[in-house]
Parts: sequence; C-alpha cells; structure tokens
Amino acid sequence: MLEERKVQKAKISLMRNSKFALLSGIMMVGRTRVDDNIPTACTNGRDERYGREFVKKLRDPELAFVVAHENAHKMYRHLTTWRKLHDENHSLANQACDYVINLMLKDLDPSESVIAMPRYTDGPLKGKVMGLVDERFRGMNAKQVFDILKQEQEENGGGGGEGDGLDIHDWDGAKDMTEEEKKELAREVDQAIRQGLISAQKAGTGTGGLDRELEGLMEPKVDWREVLREFVKSTCSAKDKSSWRRVNRRFLSTGVYMPTLIGEKVGHLVIGVDTSGSVGGKELAEFLSEVKGIAEEVSPEVVDLLYWDGEVAGHETYTGATVSSIVQSTKPAGGGGTSPSCVSTYLKDKHIVPECIIMLTDGYVGSDWGNEWTAPLLWVIVGGNDDVAPNGKTIHIRD
Repeated sequence: MLEERKVQKAKISLMRNSKFALLSGIMMVGRTRVDDNIPTACTNGRDERYGREFVKKLRDPELAFVVAHENAHKMYRHLTTWRKLHDENHSLANQACDYVINLMLKDLDPSESVIAMPRYTDGPLKGKVMGLVDERFRGMNAKQVFDILKQEQEENGGGGGEGDGLDIHDWDGAKDMTEEEKKELAREVDQAIRQGLISAQKAGTGTGGLDRELEGLMEPKVDWREVLREFVKSTCSAKDKSSWRRVNRRFLSTGVYMPTLIGEKVGHLVIGVDTSGSVGGKELAEFLSEVKGIAEEVSPEVVDLLYWDGEVAGHETYTGATVSSIVQSTKPAGGGGTSPSCVSTYLKDKHIVPECIIMLTDGYVGSDWGNEWTAPLLWVIVGGNDDVAPNGKTIHIRD
C-alpha cells in the first residue's frame, strides 16, 4: 500500500499549503485510488485514479503536481463542459484542457518549491517535461486553445500535435454518470470552488489570475424561462391596456393621477434556431414548448421561425391560432456550418423588422455573432458553453 500512502501524503500536503488553498475544497470531492491498470493518472471529473507504476517513479513534487492537475480538471468541470470538443477531436480536447491547467499550476508555484512538472527519466525524451505548457495560451479557456490547435493541425495537414500530455481524461466515465450523479457533482464542485476562493483570500495567495473564469463557473443559475418571458414582455410595443399599478409620470406635475398603458401583445417575434448539428432534439423541443407558451401569453401577431446553420435553411411563419401548433408542425432544417450573421443578413434582405429577436444556439460560433441587428436581441445558449455574446443579452440553458 506504499503508493496509496504516497498519493494521500501528496493530497494532504497540498491541502495544508497556503499556495494551493484554491484547490483545498475540490480535493475533497470524489474518490481517490491507485489503479494497477492505467499508465499515468486519470479523472472523470469526480473521481481520481493514479497508476501504481507511475506513482512509484515520481518524486514527491512531481506527484503533487499530478494530483493538483487532476483536481484542476475537476474544478474546471472540463469533462462535462467541453464534451463537444472531445467529440470533435478527442486528442486536441485533451491537449487544450491540459494547456490551461498547467499554466495555472505554474503560476501558483513558479519556483517549484512544492510542485514540479514530471520529467522523462530515460529514452530520447530524457529530461523533457511530460506536460504541455505554452505561454501563448495565457488567459484563454480550453475552447479558445482548442480552436488554435485545430487551425494549426489543419494547416499542418492533419498532424497530431504534441500528444496528449501527462494524464488520461475519462470522458466516457463522465458521460456514464446518471443525471442525479451529475447534479450532485455540480453542487459539490460549486461548493468546493467557493470554499477554495475563501481559503485563498484568507491565505492572501489569490487565485493565480483565474478569478474571472472561476466566477463564471459559479455564476448564479437563473431560470432561463423567466428571463425569456421577461425579455419578450419587455419588448411589447402594443400599449393596449391601462394599469393603475404604475402611475403615469407625465401627468404628475399637473396634479393629475392617470394610469400607465401597458402592452399585452407582441407585434412580430423572430426566433432563430441553430441547426448546425450541435443543438439536440431535447433542447429544441424544450425551447419550442416554452416559446409556444410565451406566444400564447403575449399573443404575437406573427412568429417567424428561422432554422440556420451557415445559411437560413428553413423559414416558417405562424400567426394567430397557428402558433399553438408550432411544436407539432415545425420541420427543422439544416446541419451545415455555423454562422449567425446569416440570420441578420436574411432579415435585412427580406425586410423583416420584428419587435424582438431570439437566437437559440450552443454558442460555438467563433467570432461570428452577426451584425446590424435591428431589434432587441436575446441569445439563448444551450449546453455547457459559458460564452457571452458581444451584442444583445445572453442567457444559458444548463443540463
């Protein structure tokens, strides 16, 4: 059991060291064990496994680095947040996640007094670090790094890059968790991050320049349905009903109290749905069901439903009573690239001027968020992407 004690010692030493206060909470999440059947180390985003022979070869600072590395994967929720990247190119996804983590760990201990990246001890790579580090990726998240690596791979004729780093990423193990397990893990990780930030603040060590990204991981989960409804209602232009709940301020100076006119109807609503292959049927059905409820509540005169990928692939129009059949009668179209600007261009070319625009997407659009939008705009991003659109308002639908 020597290797088990060695791993346990490494975790305890990190938890007691003020430099790694940020990781103190996350190290208590999940189970830790030594495994005879893996070559290095591994996590599924909750549990950690360390190869017995690998542990034997590592010096204490190197093992501490590996332990911190696995727990950083857990803290960033890499195995769930970036599943789509894995499905697109698993090798580049692994590399991208490791590049982000290793820079963070080097910042927490630049002198390597506690942790040190493992180095090869023999063979042609003797003396070379096993992990991936590149200063040009500083300040980026895994998606941004992935995009650069992918572009470079394509320019190099499909070359594999620098390999998969120093550990294994158990994407399948993360996927196989039950929905209940995923929810419990999300709660535990969120609590652990908050605990780590408090500990780091008390220790005066900071968070390695990661405050912004960690805050994004912990952003309060809002009820996207309520935000969606409020957005639609707030853009109503038809003032067809008076209300004494708000006094009309224009008449106050005359000493006369009059009701304010409020809108109960939307004239024209445009909904753009990303069908590039990244928005699943479950998300689409849930979203359209909610749109149906909103449309029935605010009685839009027209709902233009646009399906888009690299272009507008489908355009359906619903009016009056036909809005109630939107879920059953709609026929999604598309499946190509992803270019939101095709929607703004389409609206301009077709002279469609709605009162508000709602765009449903997974957010993997690069730098293309459309242009020349002519109405209040709401982006509804499904999945784990935390990107925020540079125009309009953004809300996220979480699993």
